[in-house]
Amino acid sequence: MERIVTHVQTLAEQPMTYDRPPAEIAGEWVQPLPETGRSFEEILDLLFDQALPASYNSAAPGYLGFVPGGGIFAAAVGDLIAAATNRFTGVLAAAPALVQLEANVLRWFADAIGFPPEARGTLTSGGSLAAFSAVVTARRERLRESFLSGTIYVSDQTHHSLAKAAVLAGFPQANVRVVPSDGAFRIRLARLRAMLAEDRRRGLDPFLVVGNAGTVNTGAVDPLNELADLAADEQLWLHVDGAYGACFMLTEDGRKTLAGLERADSVVLDPHKGLFIPYGTGALLVRDGAALRRAHTFDADYLPDLQADSDLVDFHLDSPELSRHYRGLRVWLPLSLYGFGPFRRALEEKLELARWIARELRSIEHVRIVADPELSLLAFRVEPAGADPAPADRLDRLNRSVIERVNRRQRTFLTGTRVGGRFVIRICVLSVRTHRETMEAALEDIRSAIAEAIVEHTAAC
Repeated sequence: MERIVTHVQTLAEQPMTYDRPPAEIAGEWVQPLPETGRSFEEILDLLFDQALPASYNSAAPGYLGFVPGGGIFAAAVGDLIAAATNRFTGVLAAAPALVQLEANVLRWFADAIGFPPEARGTLTSGGSLAAFSAVVTARRERLRESFLSGTIYVSDQTHHSLAKAAVLAGFPQANVRVVPSDGAFRIRLARLRAMLAEDRRRGLDPFLVVGNAGTVNTGAVDPLNELADLAADEQLWLHVDGAYGACFMLTEDGRKTLAGLERADSVVLDPHKGLFIPYGTGALLVRDGAALRRAHTFDADYLPDLQADSDLVDFHLDSPELSRHYRGLRVWLPLSLYGFGPFRRALEEKLELARWIARELRSIEHVRIVADPELSLLAFRVEPAGADPAPADRLDRLNRSVIERVNRRQRTFLTGTRVGGRFVIRICVLSVRTHRETMEAALEDIRSAIAEAIVEHTAAC
């Protein structure tokens, strides 16, 4: 506990990342099978002094890359209790009270996004496994046993886990149809309708369309109400990827931005993002809970009798897992300890911080905002005035240089991505520990990095 408390209390002072090639570091940690043990103190030194520092400091306030995971301490206490007591929660009969606590969490999530009482869900290791179960559920509800003509529609901004889920669910990759996005990185509905009509003429069976509630590239939110109308007209299962963004439904601004999400057939959200729970905590919610159960239910002689009461939960009937980690406690404990209020206020703060830094970046010479924050994620690009737009690779290198210079200062951590064939810089504000002073430090480092990179860029030109 002393090591852990010290680690958590000094997150802001710890380096944001390591400074050697990852393959070199990993190679130094290859170990043979140990025949004899080592002292606990030695192992703690090894972990806290050597292994942990050789990683991204993703729980730190300055971590603004990818999608941060705050990892609040109360959730770790929940994991400690769950692992130490080691109860089996794959079937209701084995631990009915503990299973119901986890079911409560899923009911709270369903209420938060506006799903009806008959909705059901499951906690998963993350958005990828949740997406897999969503695709399987939609496939079994909308297609015949012979399903290889079924087609799935995603935008060119949709997370790759959806395409991967489709392939793992048995579909050829060509059946995942990619719909172009517009200038705001939202799915083009007219193009989607045209693709649906063309695929039906070719004898294919469109059955699933994916909407985005905050893309990982730019934080874009698809027009969810219009997409729900289209899905109803075309008799498609509407799945919404809200792994990053759905938790913002807890806020007033988030509900406006995400209007229509409550009309989806299934939604993925990641508590290890928007609720600051440790990594390894995703969730799938399905509007028609009976559909989720139909897709995943199998019986065996050695299991307790199937749970017939629709108000009760047997998680092995609602997910691919029988043996499972008891994830419920890591979510139920902090939500019960604090209530939803502090989480809501923290998310409101992240929305405002993202808007604040977007305004500040817009005032910096040579900066173009590529994607304003619809939620708490934005993207920008450095484009020196008067520069020839033709050498895109040179401008890409300039923007990569800005990220490298910011990260080298070890106060904040940024990542980039490619949109429209161009490299852009992302800022994602979602750590529970990120406050105004962190964003001011980030802005200061970005200003300095841009000035330095442009001098170097101009000299090279």
